[in-house]
Amino acid sequence: MKSKFTCFLLAAVFALSAMSLAQASKPDTTLPAAPSSSTPPAAAAADPTATGGGRVGTINIEQAIFASNEGQRDFEALSKKLEPKQTELKNLNDEVESLKKQLSDGGSKLSEDSRGSLVKQIEQKQKSLERSVQDARDDAQAQQNEIAQRILQKMAPVIVSYAQTAGFGMIVDTSNPWPQGPILWALPSMDITRSVVEAYNSKSGVPAPAKTVAPPAKSGTGAKPAAPAQPKPQTAAPPK
Repeated sequence: MKSKFTCFLLAAVFALSAMSLAQASKPDTTLPAAPSSSTPPAAAAADPTATGGGRVGTINIEQAIFASNEGQRDFEALSKKLEPKQTELKNLNDEVESLKKQLSDGGSKLSEDSRGSLVKQIEQKQKSLERSVQDARDDAQAQQNEIAQRILQKMAPVIVSYAQTAGFGMIVDTSNPWPQGPILWALPSMDITRSVVEAYNSKSGVPAPAKTVAPPAKSGTGAKPAAPAQPKPQTAAPPK
């Protein structure tokens, strides 16, 4: 699956300002291969609902996964699971910053040997912190992807079923706005995200959580956009 979440992915699930954990990659939300149909070609051609009509619809897969009751529940659980690691990394970062302040405030009063020893200690702890942050980011990303893929595997048939019933001949993902994504602009009325989320919630039987969780920040940003309780249609702005 392509690097998205586009996804979802999660968070940087924790945010160390010094190490930019909030800039982790999005979870992977590429649709799995469409399930094979047992309907013979001739029967499908005779039955328009078997292949969908000529309408084109859009869906924000990222939004659908996060807005589903199951997605909100599982990503909130992951966030709580990673809180101890967040605290650990913050403590390591505070330790490095304290040593840097010590060097800055009293560096001129230290002997050459003491200053050299302190500089070496800072460098070692900084490298250790960076490795720990990268390992934590990779681990969080892997767990994000697992959640997103698991939900998407179950959501894909719901999308197909809804599209066929509603007479759609094609559904396009709008998770990535233009020009990263293929859609320059689309009518809000073409978006089926809300309907798919409602259908999936009904099928999954997972109750709505007490509170919603925010999806992970998109790569290259420092803020985490909030996941709407109900997905809204997403359209890309035309180029200037």
